[in-house]
Amino acid sequence: MTAAPVLSVRNLATHFDTPKGTVRAVDGVSFDVPEGRTVGIVGESGSGKSVTSLSVMGLIDPPGRIAGGEILFRGRDLALLSERERQALRGQALCLVFQDPMAALNPVYRIGRQVEETILAHHSIPRREAAARAVELLRMVGIPDPEVRAREFPHNLSGGMRQRVTIAMAMANKPDLLILDEPTTALDVTIQAQILDLVRGLTGTTVMLITHDIGVVREMCDEVVVMYGGRIMEHGPVAEITRRPRHPYTAGLLASLPSGRMRGQRLQPVAGSVPSPHAMPPGCPFAPRCPKAMSRCASAAAWRAISARSFCRSRLRASTSGRCPGATGTTPPKAFETRPSASSSATSRRIVSVATPKSRARSLIRRCDLSRSSISILSCRSALRRRWVGSVIGNPPGGACHNIATNLLQ
Repeated sequence: MTAAPVLSVRNLATHFDTPKGTVRAVDGVSFDVPEGRTVGIVGESGSGKSVTSLSVMGLIDPPGRIAGGEILFRGRDLALLSERERQALRGQALCLVFQDPMAALNPVYRIGRQVEETILAHHSIPRREAAARAVELLRMVGIPDPEVRAREFPHNLSGGMRQRVTIAMAMANKPDLLILDEPTTALDVTIQAQILDLVRGLTGTTVMLITHDIGVVREMCDEVVVMYGGRIMEHGPVAEITRRPRHPYTAGLLASLPSGRMRGQRLQPVAGSVPSPHAMPPGCPFAPRCPKAMSRCASAAAWRAISARSFCRSRLRASTSGRCPGATGTTPPKAFETRPSASSSATSRRIVSVATPKSRARSLIRRCDLSRSSISILSCRSALRRRWVGSVIGNPPGGACHNIATNLLQ
């Protein structure tokens, strides 16, 4: 049974009026965020991911404007609410974690004070009680010595700890929807793994994760929305989209990920660059960069149903196999079965299995097709996984398993 959506975006259009003309930063975007699930929005810089999140939060300032569409949150159209009604929702039912925690935190206020204000803005409780709650929130997100850290300023903390503070502020009022706008962009791989592990531990929380790393989406999310040029190129369950991408842009993102199989080989970047926002193509915006583009790609492309829950923007006719020209594979996808969580993918299941013998573990790591950051995330999830990775790396130096594991985890 499909969970009811907390957020439903329908034909959202967000435009920016500039002296050179109107920029369609978001152009007809539609997707749902079901209750208790994690939906990832992935794409290059300038694809409209962050503008989509700001539109949902009602934070689009002039010259930007929401030109059309609906943003239904629990059945209420956020685009029709007054600013006062939006303020009542922001920070309580809707929360956004910004990409740069240093810019999100006030440099002249102590950490504890800023977390307290988030609580007091929506609850009439004594400040002492709010201060105690702030310390508990800091402890919940893994900040050591929270009583001491609460009295410090943002510049006294590392980038990872500042990001934990912003997540604590977002979770202070137990929001219905948590939006994470590239929360790990400015962090190193180890801290990225810790932050993503923290987000994964927010059980029962509905999350919309915005990122440019499709490897992170593959490990963290239940569904994925692939955006390019302000439009959705492909939308569906993560397992289905990443295993059999239908759109050439999605296939290009997946091909650009490093993996253990590519040792000594060049990465395959997506050729070209994003077109000017003032001169977007009328059809598929990816057509100028697509090696498989056809003449029909120059006209407006309609959505094509790939399966019960997957859609792709394609110009292929109904008599074809249902794939965009650049997609790989020949067989149509099987019916999608809802995953209980992101950790139940085939690769994750095999890695965490207690019954996996060392010989099978060696075979798995040879065939493991994960990015370096994904391997780090998997290895840091639990002590069991750290022991498993350690047993592989513990093989004699120079051995096949030792070299592969070391190269992937460094």
